[in-house]
Amino acid sequence: MTGTTPHTLSTDHLPSVDAHRLEVIHVEGDAYSVDIRDHRLHVDQPLEAGGTDTAPTPTELFAASLATCVAFYAGRYLHRHGLPRAGLRVHAEFTMAVDRPARVTSLRLMITPPPELPEQRRAALLAVASHCTVHNTLHEPPDIAVELAP
Repeated sequence: MTGTTPHTLSTDHLPSVDAHRLEVIHVEGDAYSVDIRDHRLHVDQPLEAGGTDTAPTPTELFAASLATCVAFYAGRYLHRHGLPRAGLRVHAEFTMAVDRPARVTSLRLMITPPPELPEQRRAALLAVASHCTVHNTLHEPPDIAVELAP
C-alpha cells in the first residue's frame, strides 16, 4: 500500500476454505501472544518504547518473516539441486521512517550461501530466493481490512 488512505476489503471476497488463521491475545502491558496452528509466538516492545522487552517487536517479526521466507526458498533451491544447506544464512537490516505514518522504509537482505555452492549456481539461488511468498506479497500488496468484531 502506498499513501495513507485506509484500504478495506469486503469479507465477501475472502476465501473461507483456504484462509489461514491466527489469533493475537493481550498478555500484559505491551506484550501479546500470537497463536498460529499449534505454535505460540510472543511480541513486546523494547524498554525505551515502554515495553518490557520480553520478545521481538511486531516490526522485527515482519522483517524476520521476510528473511526466513528468503532462507526457506534458498534452502529448497539447494535441496532440489542436491546441494548442501549447511552454512546458509540470511542477514536482514531494516530502517524505520522518521515521518508519519510509522512504517519500515527499507529492508536489506544479505544471503550467505553454503561455502560449497558452485559459482554458476549463485545467480539462480538469488533469483529463486528473492521471489519468496513474503517478498512477492510486498511487491503485490494484498487487500487489507482492519475491522471491529461484532
